[in-house]
Amino acid sequence: MKYPNIKKPLQGRLLICLVAGLTVLFSPVGVFSGAEGVLSRVKTSTLKMDSRQQVKTSIPIPKNTVEVKARFQGGKFFTLTRKNEIKRFKCSACHNDKAALINNAAAVTHGDITVDHGEKDRPLACNTCHNEHQRDYLRTSKTEKIDMDHVYQLCGECHFRQKKDWIGGAHGKRVTYWAGERVVSNCTSCHNPHSPKFEKRWPKTYSVPLK
Repeated sequence: MKYPNIKKPLQGRLLICLVAGLTVLFSPVGVFSGAEGVLSRVKTSTLKMDSRQQVKTSIPIPKNTVEVKARFQGGKFFTLTRKNEIKRFKCSACHNDKAALINNAAAVTHGDITVDHGEKDRPLACNTCHNEHQRDYLRTSKTEKIDMDHVYQLCGECHFRQKKDWIGGAHGKRVTYWAGERVVSNCTSCHNPHSPKFEKRWPKTYSVPLK
């Protein structure tokens, strides 16, 4: 480095100051006592974060789930189970070969059920969906039995468009976050199987109309 207007002794001093400054800047020991050096700060910044402060990228699958028996381009996924939500299951505990010991047993046990499913003048009968011979199961139109945890197989026979959207993720609610295994609500998680249509209601919040 040449400085034409500066004498050689001064030029040497400037060079010494420059070297000393660079040494202090990149030294692991700070200029002042107790100060942290640059290298030590770099090493500290590259240390792993405390695991207790980290967010897990994969969320465990909820316990009450079952793998969906349907093909999906994104791979396997899961849905919420149904049987654990039914208050009077197993059905075979009452629907068996034993004689009913109380009067009006059907009205006592199922009197709170209103069937509003199907055509208005011809609602579906119980045995349209429930297996008449194996009460713990549902049935298809081909009399195949369906486990109640896989109720989407039955609903999809009539509501096939909704089932297609459900498999693809456009219908229904996702239970877990986007990281990890995909878990979605089952049909009966949102819809009452006996009265599946949602009642009209006012929105929870009011939005001013756009002008």
